[in-house]
Order: sequence, then C-alpha cells, then structure tokens
Amino acid sequence: MVYRRALRLLGRKEDAEEATQEVFVRVMRGLSQFDGRSSMSTWLYQITTNYCLNQLRDRNRRRDLFGQNMVADEGRPEASVTELLLLRRLLAEAEEQQAKAAIYVYLDGMSHEEAAELLGVSKRTVGNLIERFLAWAQKRSTPLAPEGGPAVGRAEVKK
Repeated sequence: MVYRRALRLLGRKEDAEEATQEVFVRVMRGLSQFDGRSSMSTWLYQITTNYCLNQLRDRNRRRDLFGQNMVADEGRPEASVTELLLLRRLLAEAEEQQAKAAIYVYLDGMSHEEAAELLGVSKRTVGNLIERFLAWAQKRSTPLAPEGGPAVGRAEVKK
C-alpha cells in the first residue's frame, strides 16, 4: 500500500522505494504517537502522502521528477504526459490541505466524506478545499513549453 501510494505520487520506482523505506522508519519512530482515533492503515496512508508531498515540494530534483515518465495504474484511463507533469507541478506548489484534498478526490477517487475523514475536516470543508484548488490551478495552468517555443498543450482541470 505504501509503495503503490509513493509510486503514484512520485512516479519513479527508485523514489517510491526510497519513500517506502523512509515512511516505515518514521512509523517505527512515531509509533508511540499513534492514538488509535483512526485505523493503522489510515495513519500509514497519511504519513505516506505527507512524505511524498514534501518530496515533491522540497527536493532540488523537483524538475527532474516532472520530466520523467509516469507509471500508469491498471484500470485507470491514462492521462497524457503533459497533464501528469502539470498535475505534479500544481500539487508541488499548492497549499498543503488543498493538495491533499485534490489527491484524495481526484487521484485516489475518494468521496468527499472519505477525504474529510483522512483530513480531519468536514465534508463541506473538503468541497471548499477542492473549489479553491481548482480555481487556483486554473490560473496556474500554463503550457509546459520553453519561452518562445510552441506550447506542448494545456491540461484541463475538471471539476
């Protein structure tokens, strides 16, 4: 579960393997902090998501991550490379709660209720986070092309 989650968010096997190891190190160190308000798998899922989002935001290699091929999930329609690159850039730059809500709802296909439980907020708040993310993302969705070169395309963010 942790590896699949990391692979989906980071896109490279090597990064997902590293993230998996780091997540379990953090789980072992923080096991005493687990308070049992949610299931262990929910807690692990949140740690993995947070770690991967931090990697997308903080690493100097962020541009390298954007340019590498994505691994498609079986059973999901494949998005174009341009759309996936834009999505990664947006998630890396977005406000943290909005990015998490977008990941849970759009990438993971969760309902607002399920996302609300993971985020520790109301269903309505999830809707507001998604709306703010979409409005922000729409403004930030620019073509991924070098200045003066032809535009590769504009990914559409759907509600």
